[in-house]
Amino acid sequence: VKLTERGRELLDYAHRVHSMSEELREQMAGEEVCRGQVHVVTPDSICERMISSHYAAFRRLYPEISLRFTAADTGVMTDMLDHNEADVIITLDSRIYRRDYVIYAEEPLPMHFVTGAASRFRDRRGLQVQQLLSEPFVLTESGQGYRRVLDRALAERSLAITPVLEIGRTDLITEILAEGEMISFLPDFVAEPHVRAGRLCYLDVAEPRISIWKQLIYHKNKWKSAALRCFLDYVREHEFRRGET
Repeated sequence: VKLTERGRELLDYAHRVHSMSEELREQMAGEEVCRGQVHVVTPDSICERMISSHYAAFRRLYPEISLRFTAADTGVMTDMLDHNEADVIITLDSRIYRRDYVIYAEEPLPMHFVTGAASRFRDRRGLQVQQLLSEPFVLTESGQGYRRVLDRALAERSLAITPVLEIGRTDLITEILAEGEMISFLPDFVAEPHVRAGRLCYLDVAEPRISIWKQLIYHKNKWKSAALRCFLDYVREHEFRRGET
């Protein structure tokens, strides 16, 4: 089931009416208090990072804001944003630009092929991905986020990785990697603490060059409540390196 063209037009009006109603309610309250709920939709890895690294500090600053996190793939995220089921999304994917989206912050995301610290590939320089294809891989689910971008880049070279394990939990992936010779493809913010601790190492893979972006996005028709503005500003300042778009 999907909307007709007239249905999409009606949905656009409904979003604007809802936004105006929320704006009127907040204005009539007569104060700019950061109070309310913000529904955030992210990949698993971002959700884990934000809860473990930022939630306690955010809670101290904004005790009257309640956060609801949902983990989803980019396609589900954008669909939820379009249907006003999410207030804001954070993507790890190809760079997204749409006229009806506001990109509140964005940055390129460093990614690496990663393996256990004892791997025989550890000190090899200028590896080609073809040299790794027969190795056991553990990857996030097919068709989702940066895994989809990786598969697309490989397909352009008539290559493919068939993982022995697919799982969305990047914390479990890093644990599995540290125990042996398996390889994965992960954002640096996931792998870096384990690399510093000497449990994992980055592989020097020359090709393919894969461009992944982290983006903080809300819909242009979404009413930015005080709670949403506080959340957006906090995430832009603390989760994005430059703190700006």
